[in-house]
Amino acid sequence: MKLSHPEARALKRLLRQMMREGDLVMTRKGLYGPAEEMNLVNGYFEAHRDGYGFVILEKPGERDIFVPARRTSGAMNHDRVIVRVENWQRREGRIIRILERATTRIVGELDVTRTASFVRPKNRAVPFHLYVSPGDRGKARHGDKVIAEIISYPADKRPPSAKVIKVLEEPEDPMAEVESIIEEFNLPLRFPRAVHDEARILYERPPSPLPEQKRKDLRDLATVTIDGERAKDFDDAVSISLAEQGYRLWVHIADVGFYVGWNTVIDDEARKRGTSVYFPDRVIPMLPKELSEDLCSLKPQVDRYAFTVEMDFDRKGERVKSRFYPSLIRSAARMTYTSVRKILVDQDGQERQRYDHLLQAFELMNELCNILRQKRLERGSLDFDLPEPEVLLDLQGNPEAILKAERNLAHMIIEEFMIAANEAVAEHLENLGVPSLYRVHEEPDPLKLEEMLKIIRPLIRAGKRSLKPKDFSQLLLGIKGTPGEEVINYVVLRSLKQARYSPINVGHFGLASKCYTHFTSPIRRYPDLVVHRILREVLSKRRLSDKRMKELEGLLSDIAFHASRMERLSDDAEREVISAMRVWFMKDKVGEEYEGRITGVTPYGLRVRLKDFYVEGFIHLSYLTDDFYQYNERNLSLSGRNTGRVFTIGKDVKVSIDKVDREEREIVFGLV
Repeated sequence: MKLSHPEARALKRLLRQMMREGDLVMTRKGLYGPAEEMNLVNGYFEAHRDGYGFVILEKPGERDIFVPARRTSGAMNHDRVIVRVENWQRREGRIIRILERATTRIVGELDVTRTASFVRPKNRAVPFHLYVSPGDRGKARHGDKVIAEIISYPADKRPPSAKVIKVLEEPEDPMAEVESIIEEFNLPLRFPRAVHDEARILYERPPSPLPEQKRKDLRDLATVTIDGERAKDFDDAVSISLAEQGYRLWVHIADVGFYVGWNTVIDDEARKRGTSVYFPDRVIPMLPKELSEDLCSLKPQVDRYAFTVEMDFDRKGERVKSRFYPSLIRSAARMTYTSVRKILVDQDGQERQRYDHLLQAFELMNELCNILRQKRLERGSLDFDLPEPEVLLDLQGNPEAILKAERNLAHMIIEEFMIAANEAVAEHLENLGVPSLYRVHEEPDPLKLEEMLKIIRPLIRAGKRSLKPKDFSQLLLGIKGTPGEEVINYVVLRSLKQARYSPINVGHFGLASKCYTHFTSPIRRYPDLVVHRILREVLSKRRLSDKRMKELEGLLSDIAFHASRMERLSDDAEREVISAMRVWFMKDKVGEEYEGRITGVTPYGLRVRLKDFYVEGFIHLSYLTDDFYQYNERNLSLSGRNTGRVFTIGKDVKVSIDKVDREEREIVFGLV
């Protein structure tokens, strides 16, 4: 190519970067080839406990690639991989390279034999044991539960190896169990000293806005935050008024980007964490507390910098105009969902009198929320009314009860207003042609649709007709209030793909939105902070240079991938903590009997949720001793060969608590 030395070095650097990102592949002969031309695609691997898995492609809008167990090349859950597609029709492939490992630590049991030591992973999705050399065992003994750091990953002819870095003690209380889970998931509990120092300086000497950064003074507006009782970080506030054409809504979001710039020490740490993680007894925040709970938090009766989305809606809920600008606000009240429900739904006299100066605003919010919600459902948005578990703790931190978390009108108001703001920002940036991060949700995979239909057809008494994705919304509306509502909601939800972040907009299937982003929670989600910065840059410069556009394009792909992965990790950790809390709550209830409902049927047994508490457990097939039961895959049921007794999803049963397994965080039921 007749390149000079500096040019050759620059080219090699670029080629290496493109290989790392999976755009190029080096062949065995040392030649470079574009991945797409060689039937190669990249994405992240979702492993199944039976060894096989699926590669979810980074390019949104593409169907997943199935990878049989013998073709995973030692890839582990959430690894970033390159897969060669060997059969496009069956969407089947082989992983040929692992670009980035997601797992660096494994929790498991140490197995010491006469010839060698191994760690048997607790997570069944890890399909191999890890060899531990005598020098890497430390003080761990046979049978100990340990955290092991992976030294080498599985290769063609080499088993994986690890080093024991900690022996986990048996937790003595729920709080110790939560700390154990934090270690299992390798979540960053403490901020580095440099981050603390930078946060303290910001807190003690906050920066002043530059003259060109004009802020609109909105302190005269009746502004409120509406959050849960235990919330400490308030990153959104709302104001509303009647306008000539209908309604004017202001959504004010904490202006974190004003305090935290690109590539600062705090920014690097926030990007690494990706998201805040919420447990019943604590929060692992994305930003230091000086920012998340104070300087950026929209606390009541305090002047705060915000980024405001001002939107005008007509009487039918159509957005006719939107404006975006930095602002100065003062929240009039820190409202809770419970309090707003009392005002609007219960018509509680005492609560209405207490907030009489805000009553008109709340009534308008209620009106606009109903209009926006109706419009969203009409366009095909999915309305999952799925209960979440809420763990109530006593003063010692022990679970006192596990109940269905309430979701009322106040939750819906905030939900609708945040969706409206997110859509307005996304559409604005897309219309300008500026690189940005989108929250995308692809249509369900046809194979998963078929699986889902097998389950729900008997429950909704549907005929043979196939169900199209656009029919989902009507289906969910049609089952409202029926006994099988919750179960069908879960089945449909499980058939959908996970929403994720992407620099490519393919729309949001679940919200039936053509263009959607995350803008409204920059205190607890890194992508929101990125979108804030891009919007600010656009507003201040009007037009971004070609060089800056290319810089952003290079950045956003990695940020989207990492943020999606950290979101999945935090969801897994939160689920694990809820499982642990359920086990601690039920450990004294062995032998007691409860009413429950079947939420899942497998060839191995039944998954049942109790009615008194939001607690799930499993009845193993071997516990059904009154008959020989056969699994019917077509309608997902277990049928007794002699008695004719049939167990299906949604059926009510009476169960006893037979065993509470703290090690596996599993509750075993018996059938009464």
